[in-house]
Amino acid sequence: MAASPGAVPSLLVGIAGPSCAGKTELARWLAGRLAAPVLNLDHYYIDLAHLPLEERARTNFDEPGAVDHEAILHDVAALRRGEPVVAPLYDFSTHARARGGERIVPGGLVVVEGLFALYWPALREQYFVKLFVDAPDELCLARRLDRDVRERGRTRESVLEQFEATVRPGAERFIRPTRAFADLVLSGEEELDVRGPRALDLIRARLAALRLSAGGTP
Repeated sequence: MAASPGAVPSLLVGIAGPSCAGKTELARWLAGRLAAPVLNLDHYYIDLAHLPLEERARTNFDEPGAVDHEAILHDVAALRRGEPVVAPLYDFSTHARARGGERIVPGGLVVVEGLFALYWPALREQYFVKLFVDAPDELCLARRLDRDVRERGRTRESVLEQFEATVRPGAERFIRPTRAFADLVLSGEEELDVRGPRALDLIRARLAALRLSAGGTP
């Protein structure tokens, strides 16, 4: 689809990795230094408001079918064309879409982050830089316990049960294999001021190469 009149195409940075490996932290760090908005793919989970709350909680959120990948592809393609989108908002405490949405206005760069950011070929081809953040399961679980109990109203027992039932198996089956598509794999165990600059250096090198190929100066 052609870009809208007046729209300036954007370059997209994709960041994938297991739950709580450090994707969001890196995405925000890069966004602040690149003056780029962040599209969080976690908010594209399918709305389960029509189901009883107990049934929603039993849903496997760690397999690709749990998210609306058609909507993801639509919005990411629009951002790449330089067109703004209204991304959905998801309430993780109720497993349902929240009212309203977040308007994402692309600039020269957009950061896209989420579990499945490198999963679909049609999504991977939208990026000019692909990053993967990994961390040991033990660290991911510790971070997830802290986040879900503090921010999402979960019990420690429910977090542990979900991690063993779907989070850990999903990471091994669907998410960690996508590191093979990354231009750079980063360790979520490293401090952000170590892995952040490594990712930023790659992005800036790619930008310089694009300017050179277009006849500009590095």
